[in-house]
Amino acid sequence: MSRGYNFSAGPAVLPEDVLRQAQAELLEWSGARASVMEISHRGKDFIALAEQAEQDLRDLLAVPSNYKVLFLQGGATQHFAQIPLNFARRDQAVDYVLTGDWSEKAAKEAKPLAQVRIAASSADSNYDRIPARAEWNLDASAAYVHVTPNETIRGVEFHDIPDVGGAPLIGDVSSTILSRPFDVSKYALLYAGAQKNIGPSGLVVMVVRDDLLERCPKDIPKIFNYAEHAAQGSMLNTPNTWGWYLAGLVFKWVKAQGGVAAMAARNRAKAELLYGYIDRSGYYRNPVEKSARSWMNVPFTLPREELDAAFLKQSEAAGLLALKGHRAVGGMRASIYNAMPLEGVQALVDFMKDFAARNG
Repeated sequence: MSRGYNFSAGPAVLPEDVLRQAQAELLEWSGARASVMEISHRGKDFIALAEQAEQDLRDLLAVPSNYKVLFLQGGATQHFAQIPLNFARRDQAVDYVLTGDWSEKAAKEAKPLAQVRIAASSADSNYDRIPARAEWNLDASAAYVHVTPNETIRGVEFHDIPDVGGAPLIGDVSSTILSRPFDVSKYALLYAGAQKNIGPSGLVVMVVRDDLLERCPKDIPKIFNYAEHAAQGSMLNTPNTWGWYLAGLVFKWVKAQGGVAAMAARNRAKAELLYGYIDRSGYYRNPVEKSARSWMNVPFTLPREELDAAFLKQSEAAGLLALKGHRAVGGMRASIYNAMPLEGVQALVDFMKDFAARNG
């Protein structure tokens, strides 16, 4: 087998133990004499799987009892539009804090549906930092405040949860969920595309406070109404059963590793190893302010752009996959989510040292 270390930003690396279990159960799952992809989502076996997956996620995140957990579809991008559709009127202000390309996209998708205000932005410095809280211009009457705690493209991350006063705080936690402990109760709503730390693409996990669901308007189609999905246990329509199953396996894997506190210790160690080498190397450069560096996505550049092609070709040959930076910024990017082992990061650092020595 020639499986390499996968540094893709998403769809991203999954735990090998999870993949092996899914492989073993692919044809016949849990005595059902059929694949989990073939059985009814309304049958007792799948309902039990779904309930267990939800409980495991609640345990991992310490989700309070007054929050619903939803397993939805559409990718996080669909919910850029669906969130204002559910929680704001067209004439109502909604505040967005821009810290990278994904928060920028979220604000753009909301514009046809509400009065979008840019409460703070670091666009003027190419999204290399988190705007200081004192710079934020929030509207006290806003329907909500939206943040993106981790930006996969630029590698910028909040390392605390901002206090936004009385407005509901909404967070796109696609690339940071399960990577460290945090206080769910400080958010009114969290949502995450699964393809970073949860499972395969095509699934979205949402954690939403009950009182926010009461805002969902009655005059929108049920399929877009979060309250309707909550009332139906995320089975208003046929869910992504394969994604839900794999997410459940990942939740069990995270528990077996020691939970999110153990993940945080591992993720900190991986990030410190990679950033530490970049800073010491004198060869590679990370553009993000140190206080805002992401634990999950580490962009870096080489001294000369013409070296990029050789770096990518040689790193792939060495079993280090998907290191090309996003087309919006170029350079390199190593995504080191929960399932990336420390050994993978060490292999990357060793390659980077060797490449620098040969191409200095």
